[in-house]
Amino acid sequence: MDFSDPQFWVAALQIIAIDIVLGGDNAVVIALACRRLPEKQRNLGIFWGVFGAIAIRVLLVFFALNLLTLPFLKLVGALLLLWIGIKLLLPESASGTHEIDSSTTLLGAIKTIIIADTVMSLDNVIGIAGAARGDLTLVIFGLIVSVPIIVWGSKLVMKLMNRFPVTIFIGAGLLGWIAGDMTVTDTVTKEWVDTHAAFLHWFMPVCTALVVIVTGKWLAVRAQKHTMTLIDLTNDSNKPM
Repeated sequence: MDFSDPQFWVAALQIIAIDIVLGGDNAVVIALACRRLPEKQRNLGIFWGVFGAIAIRVLLVFFALNLLTLPFLKLVGALLLLWIGIKLLLPESASGTHEIDSSTTLLGAIKTIIIADTVMSLDNVIGIAGAARGDLTLVIFGLIVSVPIIVWGSKLVMKLMNRFPVTIFIGAGLLGWIAGDMTVTDTVTKEWVDTHAAFLHWFMPVCTALVVIVTGKWLAVRAQKHTMTLIDLTNDSNKPM
């Protein structure tokens, strides 16, 4: 297909629609990963995170038809998402300062975006590959058009998180929900779940979302208590004898 072929544009619109639907999840991940960066570094984090995620998604399209048939792949991906979701709920460094090197923080945000987006894209690359009908040009074109939408969405989510902190828990819970869905649709679990426990298709995502939120909150409270203890000990040691 070439640009003069109407089928090219029909397929391109299908891919763009798929990417826009996925943009909500991607925006949540980008916003969560970049929310602690200094303002001047957020755009860099967003740009390179999205760039890396899109590059990997294009590569995944090559393997889309066989990728999700690999046993245990989704289960491993689900564990990664659970870890990422919990990690994103933890507070900043125990000292409460920003002594962490900014470049390290930026790289960490980019790595989180790329890993989470890759895991969350395992199901979706098949839809993109199907719409593209094997044409990589279509895939790249659709992704390029979708990038501004994803980036804009991530900035909107970050503004919401700064104004309404509860959205941070909603975002982390969303990662847990996706992880739960992946555990019951892996090639080694799907047939049994469909036959004997169809209710797990909604029950498991609910449970894993709660696991992320509750575990993340518990660890955050522990970290905050530990920080307060360190501050009290420091203040006591600085008092004149």
